[in-house]
Amino acid sequence: MALDMTSARGARPTIASVLTSDIRFGRADLHVETRAGDGEAEPRAILDRVERRDDLDVLAIADRDRLDGALEARELHAAGEYHFELVPGLQVTTADGPLLALWVDVPITAGAPLEETVTAVHAAGGIAVVPHPFARLVRSISRRALERSLQSADPAARPDAIQLTSGSARAEAGARRALELNASRYHLGEVGASGATFPERVATAYTLFPGTLRPGRRAAELRAAIENGTARAAAGSRLPIRRLGWRRVAEQRTREAAHASRRTLAPLLDRIADARDVMSTGSRR
Repeated sequence: MALDMTSARGARPTIASVLTSDIRFGRADLHVETRAGDGEAEPRAILDRVERRDDLDVLAIADRDRLDGALEARELHAAGEYHFELVPGLQVTTADGPLLALWVDVPITAGAPLEETVTAVHAAGGIAVVPHPFARLVRSISRRALERSLQSADPAARPDAIQLTSGSARAEAGARRALELNASRYHLGEVGASGATFPERVATAYTLFPGTLRPGRRAAELRAAIENGTARAAAGSRLPIRRLGWRRVAEQRTREAAHASRRTLAPLLDRIADARDVMSTGSRR
């Protein structure tokens, strides 16, 4: 099939065309991790810090292959008096690289091909975002895998948006190419997200979106802006490692590596067990 990615997104409105006197710009960080995933802090500490800073309208908690941090954050947010809105989600490890699933509060199976995972995210009522595309220093979805999914005959198998700014230096390789390709070929909604594993790095990259920003409407306005193409990726000030402290960074990297090992080992052990069951059944026959 020839690559044709210009239909739905190609006609998306400009920001100027949706502005009225009631419209302002909100800010959202769409990927922050808690200690349940690769992050350093507990959900409450993250929520409280965002509230004190008062520079975000929407925050998304998305741990790698886990929902418990996001669901705990949602409960704490509902019980508290926070002035920003919360979006639950997770970063799913697909067979082709990580995929950010937002507005999702049910598990999404890891290890499936990108198209199957995107379809599952949509079935769960969420939107699928390609995080830090084409990166070299961190695992990411390749250009080949992304374009394969965008050529799918099933619209439900195509991602909704692509991340174009990040708070991590490890993820910035490929961002310029992704920006060029999205403008010329993909026409996906664009987002920015910090990918913060430390509370201090929240909002070092973020998404700008037009909306009324009235309480109770901000997350819905953000989602509409992503889907209709009026959201924009933006970058803040990146926090140097020396400001965090090398010891904290080393501890976080160790925890991240341990989580990655468990994610890799568990499916391998399952496959070994399945193979043994097959062999055992065959020998009994």
